[in-house]
Order: sequence, then C-alpha cells, then structure tokens
Amino acid sequence: MKLNVNKTITRTLTCLILAAGLMLGSQGAFAQAENSAEQKIIALSKTKWQWMADKNADSLAALFDEKAVFVHMGGSWGKQQEVNIIKSGGIHYKKADIHKVSVNIIGSTAILLNRITLLAVVGGREVTNEFEVTEVYVQQKEGWKLGSLSFTKVGG
Repeated sequence: MKLNVNKTITRTLTCLILAAGLMLGSQGAFAQAENSAEQKIIALSKTKWQWMADKNADSLAALFDEKAVFVHMGGSWGKQQEVNIIKSGGIHYKKADIHKVSVNIIGSTAILLNRITLLAVVGGREVTNEFEVTEVYVQQKEGWKLGSLSFTKVGG
C-alpha cells in the first residue's frame, strides 16, 4: 500500500511539474510573440519617419488607415489632407531623431510613444521641435495600419 501511495505522489508531482513547465513555456512564447509584434511596430514607425523625410506619399497612403487622424500643433485632419501636405511639401519632415520608444499592445491595437527631435520645414521655414509623438496602429488583414499620429510639443 505504501508503495502505491509513493507512486501516486510521484506521478502527481511529475504531472504538476510538467504542467507548470508547459504553462511557463507558453507564457514565454506569448512574451516572445508580443516582443516580436512590438519590434515590428518599432520598425514600421522608423520606416514611416523615413518615408516622411523622403516625401514618399504613396507608401504613407498605403500605411495610413482610411479613417486615420493626424494631430499637429496647427490643427487636426484626416488621411488625405496629411498625404497631400506631405506630397506638396507643406510640411517636410526632414529628420526625426528618435530618443526614446515604447510600445504597448492591447489586443489588435499597438500604441507607440516616441520622444523625438524633429527637423521640419513648415511653410518654407526650417524649424526644430521636441515632441512626444503618439502613434496608434491597428492590425488588419493586410497588416498593421496607422490609425492616429499625434504630436505633443515638449520642452521650451
């Protein structure tokens, strides 16, 4: 009888250890998947800044969701106006120096915060400003789409 109890305890402990290992392994896989998604969003954001510097309006138009909103110091508007402003050079995002990046993924939505120094030409004048930029991406069938881009001026 004592031998059967010991075997039962050993089997139970073995099952618990295996189950715990599987749970920890799946959590690790989830964390890796989430980190992978975060890295994709960070890379997509960097690519977006380069497209803005290059005035690559077609690639930006493909990235921006049809319902996307853009919030600037001078107002807010939708996708088509943002694409037209970039295409025409009304705002030329010459260079974004990225100092800090964080990403939070909530379901199929990614919220990226950038602390940047932006060198831009606005209305023919070159200006440099520090911004906290909020980018909201939504995962869709065709991939991640930018749903919102908001600039908050920081510093002096």
